[in-house]
Amino acid sequence: MLRKLLDSQAKHFEEGGALHLFHPLYEAMDTLFYSPPHVTKGPSHVRDALDLKRMMGVVVAALVPCMLMAMYNTGYQANLAIEAGVTPEGWRAAVVSWLGVSFSAGNPLACFLHGAMYFLPVLVVTFAVGGTCEVVFALVRGHEVNEGFFVTGALFPLILPPTIPLWQVALGIGFAVILGKEIFGGTGMNIWNPALLARAFLFFAYAGQISGSQVWVAPAGYTAPTLLATAMEGGKTAIHEVAAAGTYSWWDAFLGLIPGSMGETSTLACLIGAAILIVTGIGSWRIMLSLTAGSLLTVLLFNALSGSVQNPFFDVPFWWHFVLGGWAFGAVFMATDPVSASQTETGRHIYGFLIGVLAILIRVANPAYPEGMMLAILLMNCFAALIDHYVVQANIRRRWVRNAAA
Repeated sequence: MLRKLLDSQAKHFEEGGALHLFHPLYEAMDTLFYSPPHVTKGPSHVRDALDLKRMMGVVVAALVPCMLMAMYNTGYQANLAIEAGVTPEGWRAAVVSWLGVSFSAGNPLACFLHGAMYFLPVLVVTFAVGGTCEVVFALVRGHEVNEGFFVTGALFPLILPPTIPLWQVALGIGFAVILGKEIFGGTGMNIWNPALLARAFLFFAYAGQISGSQVWVAPAGYTAPTLLATAMEGGKTAIHEVAAAGTYSWWDAFLGLIPGSMGETSTLACLIGAAILIVTGIGSWRIMLSLTAGSLLTVLLFNALSGSVQNPFFDVPFWWHFVLGGWAFGAVFMATDPVSASQTETGRHIYGFLIGVLAILIRVANPAYPEGMMLAILLMNCFAALIDHYVVQANIRRRWVRNAAA
């Protein structure tokens, strides 16, 4: 029935139809439910069942564990704050009371529902504003509405704190779509990862609302520094003191039951997403593996130098670095972006390794900014094409020498 309905209305959106201007909207609706009608047919083309829509769908599916954990942990941290004496916030308190659910950190349903009231508004605003920008550019330029925004729209809320003002969410995603992607020509043409670019824009434009000790836990006004900030201030000793006091353990950090950006805290959820991306061939295991190797070697180097420097962050071991901040989320979902990352196999090893090195270098050596993954990925996005260029040129030279010798 739906197929017949779409086919019956197609003539109005085709060339010469009364609604031809809105053909991108019709095409977006049609390809949302069905495969694109236009496919390659010539024998010289390699045909594959994996199109852009399916690729983006797999990435969104891989993000589902992080989304679920974002809602649960946000509510869990908020309920912990309420149990500590913080007053519940406005309409969220009214909704939770209306549902008959208590503000209990020990009640999984209460945590999930409470957290959803922080996460879902951010998600809705992201897709409403970002989707509108995508459609407007498609209508003006006369091209199809690309599915690439679905991944950006799913990623962006996960890297934000729960207390982020919704107007900043709208401003950030608008910046990502317009200046981060469309200005370069649209999906597949952007230099930087759009979601990370939006996060960087908000960080440097509105640092007070996206950094500090009070933005990571809802309700607003509750002070709970992240473990990453704790490690920056006191190093391994401070982390061990926090663990000994029963506040947070390594397993809490691995599972994601710590303050932080809504979808970045759970390393376990990121590993599930990594398994999905690797098995389906969507995410590059080379980038993930080389990034891990770069971070590991850099941490070991800093650990070896910890006795001769005053920075306590130098002695934090690698198993803590890998579960703190956005390291795992960045390694799995951000660094492997197929558009802004390196495309050659050798280039991916180099690209990932340098991200791993830079992420730890920025974390440890820069006392003003304990999270380095975002800046490391954005910086290496600038050099991804250059890395591929030299890899290709080196390959050409090797073949030239081999053929000349033959």
